[in-house]
Amino acid sequence: MDENLMMIWQKCLQFMRDNLNAAEDNSDLKKLEKSFDLLFDKVQPVSLVDNNLTLMVPSDFYKEYIEDNYLSLLSAALKKNIGKGVKLWYSVMENKPVGLEKPVTMNMKGKTVPTPKIQETMPQGFSSNIVNPFVVPGIKKVNIDSNLKSDFSFENYVEGESNKFAATVARSIAKRPGATAFNPLFLYGGYGVGKTHLGQAVGLEVKSQFPDKVVLYLSSEKFIQQFISAAKAHKQTEFANFYQMVDVLIIDDIQFLSGKSATQDSFFHIFDYLHQNGKQIILTSDKAPADIMDIQDRIVSRFKWGLSAEIKSPDLETRKKIIVDKLSRDGIVLTEDMLDFLAAEAKTNVRELIGVINSVIAYSTIYKSDLSLELLKDTINKIAANQKKVINIPFIQEVVCDYFGIKREQLLSKTRKREIALPRQLAMYFAKEFTNATFTKIGEEMGGKDHSTVMYACETIKDVSKIDKEVKKYVKELTERIKH
Repeated sequence: MDENLMMIWQKCLQFMRDNLNAAEDNSDLKKLEKSFDLLFDKVQPVSLVDNNLTLMVPSDFYKEYIEDNYLSLLSAALKKNIGKGVKLWYSVMENKPVGLEKPVTMNMKGKTVPTPKIQETMPQGFSSNIVNPFVVPGIKKVNIDSNLKSDFSFENYVEGESNKFAATVARSIAKRPGATAFNPLFLYGGYGVGKTHLGQAVGLEVKSQFPDKVVLYLSSEKFIQQFISAAKAHKQTEFANFYQMVDVLIIDDIQFLSGKSATQDSFFHIFDYLHQNGKQIILTSDKAPADIMDIQDRIVSRFKWGLSAEIKSPDLETRKKIIVDKLSRDGIVLTEDMLDFLAAEAKTNVRELIGVINSVIAYSTIYKSDLSLELLKDTINKIAANQKKVINIPFIQEVVCDYFGIKREQLLSKTRKREIALPRQLAMYFAKEFTNATFTKIGEEMGGKDHSTVMYACETIKDVSKIDKEVKKYVKELTERIKH
């Protein structure tokens, strides 16, 4: 170890010890000094290069305890003995792998210090693919694939009464990511109403206006898969370090974190770090924050820190705008009656509407026919015939599980937790509404429940949906999903 560095560190320790807050009597002061000595006895200076001081600590606990209890005192000591602008780093010792004599360390930046010199590319041996996010901690601004689709731009986003507010906020965020009151931006609404498009539009605009910013879009399912892989490899720290590099984080379908407590813990700490450091967070969900079941209260409260904006199904005029915008890019023009027909047929969401439009274009091209109202009607009928689904109990279970973000095994279990019991009752209710199955048959399909349990569930949902707005909303939205 550098003797000069050790001497500087000893001076810092002495300064800190001399300036410990004096207690009311000597016995309390002695306790403070003993606690201080026990803590810093296992902290060693590693290097001091270009005002970057690295301290070796045994574990994350030591780092967090120092920053929570001694940071201001340590900062004063460093300023006195080294000078202004010291950048503090921690080298955290991890478990020693078999076959290695030296402990493995993990470098972590301190709270109050600016980021060291930016490295624009990843070190040799590390993939830039988001599938493998385990990169060297402390390396900033790595080249990663943002996973953004160029088609999902603001230019291609059609605004209407159903999405105008959300779109206006999104454009504002794109101009000043992380610097507005809309952080996080929580976009919610039904299936296929344009949440993903709007979230990605922000990312594309940020990449255009601020090329140096790291933007990342991914689904919550991908986030969960990455966390599981990290946990199995004991690389949770690297996982968190990767996401701490991101300037704009966009996560789709955040409701699927429901019931995954370990992943929620990791997400919570990543969220806090990004938010505290002025990074922009954009989340999408098929339901409002308060309606997501089996998710930590502290996470729900953070969803509400910024702005929650609902995107509703497009009205008739907006659907017309979408049709015109989509077809005009392909050089296709519709008559007014054809436009009215198409807009009236696809009422539920934007994704369904675009699917119809693409099918119409394909049929017109394949059969070399001019677009006509008759061709549109014929195309719609063929699409309906091809897409017709059999609504049975397994299908209803699948829809309900997807809606609430739970597994089928949970739905069929015996647990009475509300986050599972309510979806189970809804599944029984819809099984009776949409199939010809008897109460006994439904009970068998729902994990061997008694017919009286099914009867009770059906009556409960009917009664509660009349007085409980939340349950009424579930019934309405699930009915639409099952039908379509």
